[in-house]
Amino acid sequence: MQRLAALVVALATLTACSPRSEASITTALYAFRTEPPALVELSAEGRVSQEIPVSIPAGCSLGNVFAPRAGATVAMEFTCEFGQAVLYVNTDTGAIRQPVTDSDSHFLAWAPDGQAAYLKVDTVNQPHIVQVTLQGESRNIPLSELTYDMSLKPDSSELIYSFSRGMGQGSEMWHAKDGGGGAKRVLADPQSYLSFARWSPDGSKIAFIKTPDSATPFTVGELWVMNADGFGARKLADADAGHGYAEEWSPDGSKIAFVVRENPEAAEADQSVGALKSNLAVVEVQDGSQSQLTHFPDARVEAPVWSPDGNRITFTAVLDDKMNIYTVDLTSGEVEQALPEPACCQAWIRK
Repeated sequence: MQRLAALVVALATLTACSPRSEASITTALYAFRTEPPALVELSAEGRVSQEIPVSIPAGCSLGNVFAPRAGATVAMEFTCEFGQAVLYVNTDTGAIRQPVTDSDSHFLAWAPDGQAAYLKVDTVNQPHIVQVTLQGESRNIPLSELTYDMSLKPDSSELIYSFSRGMGQGSEMWHAKDGGGGAKRVLADPQSYLSFARWSPDGSKIAFIKTPDSATPFTVGELWVMNADGFGARKLADADAGHGYAEEWSPDGSKIAFVVRENPEAAEADQSVGALKSNLAVVEVQDGSQSQLTHFPDARVEAPVWSPDGNRITFTAVLDDKMNIYTVDLTSGEVEQALPEPACCQAWIRK
């Protein structure tokens, strides 16, 4: 595990950042710029106002950047030859910490206060779930070792997690309190994987995506919503599934943004990520009415992230074999590219 323990040294070389007061920024948009590689902060005008250089070692690639509901620290998850590895990056100071150094680590969810994250670790030998604080303090969470998805209720220790006992057996979604105590099943589907369970901002509902339980890697799935107790489940829309693009609640909880597949009949898109054609759509939770936000004729649109004020949605798109960050203004419908250089993995930070 020497390569894993040394990952943080190989990944980051920090430069001094411009000083700023704690009250100067309340929200900020971050993205990973690939050339030159850095985690960058974008101003309201789209200019780079801060950057933390990140050098990715050979054999590793960035999977995603995860922001908590509040706090200055983001989690960056890398996929390397020896497994996945998570880093904590403080966007105020540029400090980088590797919370788990003795095994692989996979990001599951942030605690609501942004002071700890839930990780799945040691997936090859003894997979288990841990909660690791920003200071590195760790505790085991007594959830199923088969857990692959988790979400915490806003301003609460309650959590929803999903697991599967294997292909052909579907999956289950469970609710727990106090770091894993009092677990009870709220939903089961013998024919689908229940993924990306996400609490509404007020904690009253849970959205999730159903993916067919099959050997087909990339399929069309379904976006569903239910009450927090598991009752009242209903389908909202067809959605892309299998690629790992989570849906996103609007800040007021009235809408959900999601990725819709434009070529559902294309067999090659079931097997190849590069063959996917997709766009973004928004669905009204109350009545199920939908509207399409982007209209790229031949692009792979990924991972919508709502701005905290609810006025914009930022997303990654691969267009003409080039990946970049885009923002759609929900009032005008205008879509703009965020950076001139290739970029991905956008995250809104609430400080």
